[in-house]
Amino acid sequence: MRRVIIHKCEGNSLHHWHNVKNPLRVCINFLLIYAARYSPSLSLKRFLLRLSGAKVAGGAAFGLGATVDIFFPENISVGQDAIIGYNTVLLGHEFLQGEYRTGKVEIGARAMLGANCTVLPGVKVGKGATVSAMSLVNCDIPAGQAWGGIPVKRIGAGSKKR
Repeated sequence: MRRVIIHKCEGNSLHHWHNVKNPLRVCINFLLIYAARYSPSLSLKRFLLRLSGAKVAGGAAFGLGATVDIFFPENISVGQDAIIGYNTVLLGHEFLQGEYRTGKVEIGARAMLGANCTVLPGVKVGKGATVSAMSLVNCDIPAGQAWGGIPVKRIGAGSKKR
């Protein structure tokens, strides 16, 4: 189960984004995070993401186009030597009808997320876990296990094959 805080509002919550976060802060986060997305330097990526408020440990590696949440980068934590694949998105919020949700995303040390994954708010990916490419991570991934799919399910040893 995801750990999210539900914030009620009227109608389409995205219409109220400027009441949720200071627009200037969102603009600054956008510039920092999008500069990090396309920087070839892993150390510069970590530096820019930390400036936005994300907690990024040393040695964490973000692939080209990988993105942390622009509205709530402070909800994102990436552990030592974790790998975030090409074009993967780490979300700290969801704007919905009648509400928006916020939640922390924790990526453990040495965890690996493949290309084009989406990690929803309120999810923990355990230490040394692996998430295959093109996965929707909507639940916690235990340490050391391999998961994949839309939505994610356990794969590898102990999983049922179709």
